Amino acid sequence: MLPLVPWSRLLLWLSVVFLVSHATSQDSTPLPSQNSVTDYAPSTNVECPDFSTTSLIRVFTPEDQTLHPDEVAYVNQRARLVLPDAWQSWLGANETGHGYNLSAFQGNYPKVGMAIPGGGLRAALYGAACLSGLDARNDSAKAAGTGGLLQVASYLSGLSGGSWVTGSMYFNNWPMLNDMVLGNGKEMEGWLLDFNLASPDGVDLFSDNNQAFFGSVLWSVMAKSAQGIDTSLTDPWARMISYHFLNQTNRANFFTNDTAHGAGQLWSNIPLIPAYQQFQTPFPIIVADSRPVGSNLTTALSPDSTVFEITPLELASYDPNLSAGMNLTYAGTHLSNGMAVNGSACVTGFDQAGFIMGTSASLFNQILDFARNKISDFAPGDGSAILYVLSRQLAEVRTRADDVANWPSPFNGLKSTTFQDSDKEWLELIDGASNQENVPYGPLFVRERNLDVIVTIEGSADDSNNWPNGTGPLLSARRQSTILRSSHQQFPPLPQDAQKFVDAGVNARATFFGCNPTQHPPEYPLVIYLPNAPPMNGDDPVTKLSYTQKHQELFLSQVYTNTVSGFSPNKTIPDPNFGTCLQCAAIDRGRFKVKPVIARSANCEKCFQQYCFDPANPPSRSELPGRKQVFVDPDPQGLGKVENFFTRNEPTLIGGFIGFFALLGLLIGGL
Repeated sequence: MLPLVPWSRLLLWLSVVFLVSHATSQDSTPLPSQNSVTDYAPSTNVECPDFSTTSLIRVFTPEDQTLHPDEVAYVNQRARLVLPDAWQSWLGANETGHGYNLSAFQGNYPKVGMAIPGGGLRAALYGAACLSGLDARNDSAKAAGTGGLLQVASYLSGLSGGSWVTGSMYFNNWPMLNDMVLGNGKEMEGWLLDFNLASPDGVDLFSDNNQAFFGSVLWSVMAKSAQGIDTSLTDPWARMISYHFLNQTNRANFFTNDTAHGAGQLWSNIPLIPAYQQFQTPFPIIVADSRPVGSNLTTALSPDSTVFEITPLELASYDPNLSAGMNLTYAGTHLSNGMAVNGSACVTGFDQAGFIMGTSASLFNQILDFARNKISDFAPGDGSAILYVLSRQLAEVRTRADDVANWPSPFNGLKSTTFQDSDKEWLELIDGASNQENVPYGPLFVRERNLDVIVTIEGSADDSNNWPNGTGPLLSARRQSTILRSSHQQFPPLPQDAQKFVDAGVNARATFFGCNPTQHPPEYPLVIYLPNAPPMNGDDPVTKLSYTQKHQELFLSQVYTNTVSGFSPNKTIPDPNFGTCLQCAAIDRGRFKVKPVIARSANCEKCFQQYCFDPANPPSRSELPGRKQVFVDPDPQGLGKVENFFTRNEPTLIGGFIGFFALLGLLIGGL
């Protein structure tokens, strides 16, 4: 155990770390040990593959898309070895319910993807609870008929807070969802959300525990900087996330350096995780947006800004303006026209799991506005002082943009007539919802992936009470019908705007979009929409959280209940047939894979009349009586409210960063 020591001694330790780092950086560096918080540092000057026989870049066109061959192999192997039994286990016992003889499908099951949107801790908790209601390992979900949809999914995409639950599932080896969040009393202690993300020991930033935490986070970031890798606010943010969502932190070691707290765990090592090797998991994809380099934008991005996806195999964009991918193992290597700028020297270990999740949730450009010397929701004087301190102190550990995730660009020199940053040496990646597409639909609509069903785990907070109003799907549909028309499938019909989305009530209950395609094969996927919504029985909603244990348990319970219950029109009771109806939606596109097309069953037709959105005859919100919209705190004696990272009432979070960076300034001054 590393003792909690005065900062003067930590300065000496950091100096030793820097000397060791510089001494070893000229040689091929072994894989991170995952034993020290300094394992967050990438390895530099690693021998590159032979560029005469191996390319780190895949280049394609919207008209001639290709997927990474290892992605294709994984998805196909899972479809061959795992999915037939998963479909049979889920639907086979309920043939009288949904009305199909599964043998008639001849093994032609739909390809399913799931999307978990952003929204910080609230979205992560919502995603976990909703997935629990779709998990066949959950006995009550299986009994309800909803448990099993997770097991038949081929893809899982996450964005921002959705990336946190996604990463947590993989790096904890695909556990039961409730165990992952709350702990199981054994080897898992859960997400420990009663510890604040930025100041886990409370508001006293100079308590021994907070200072030890800041020192550990600092040590990681400075180890990365010592390797000559530019850092930013995203790096300490990434390390803070790792304490909660990766697998090396518990209550006993939280304020110590007994473990690496997730440092050294790489996104490209997901294929080494046992559950992945056994094809038990969908293929994971994380989404981040790209701010045009040098633009210094502090507002929402335009729809034509490049969207990137990060898989265990590559950093890629299927946007028509780029259509290229980079081997993730060597992310962090500057390439120009596909060749390493530094000769045969490459970088590995840049794809830290926490950094991937932090990149997808990097919204600092919309909180810290250096160009205008202000900080959101702080008085102008306070904001100016904070920015002055941050700009002076942080300048010592990096040389680039403070408010983004800095990624060395592997796409320099590519697609110069269309790609916005073709002539740039860096990518400035930020929160995946920065173009207002808060649901990570993009990867799931890529034409070459050819998904049939897309499940939306909709935890967005669009209105004043933090409920979704359809903004994410509507903006994605618009982007896909214009900018992405040549590269992506189109969206099924939706309400015309957010107000009509709310008026139809489809933002507050399970809805199926695209039930009745007019072409064969269908011209768009069927979208299953499962939104965060007030409890149907009139209970007070707990969607606005202070993350005490009681809050977490209540929220998880409410979301789970909504997920397995569907809705009964004009009533405040669950639909006892919702499990069957969800099965009908999941299997429906399989009908078109058989010749002749299988007729929709009478039972499923009845389900679709209740749950499908018909643009010619939209439903009404009046069918959802008794739903309370406003949060009531069920635990007023609990810890102070800690809103998710993306709402604007977050002085504790910002205060934690201020304390951390003030400490950073003192240490840098000492060095």
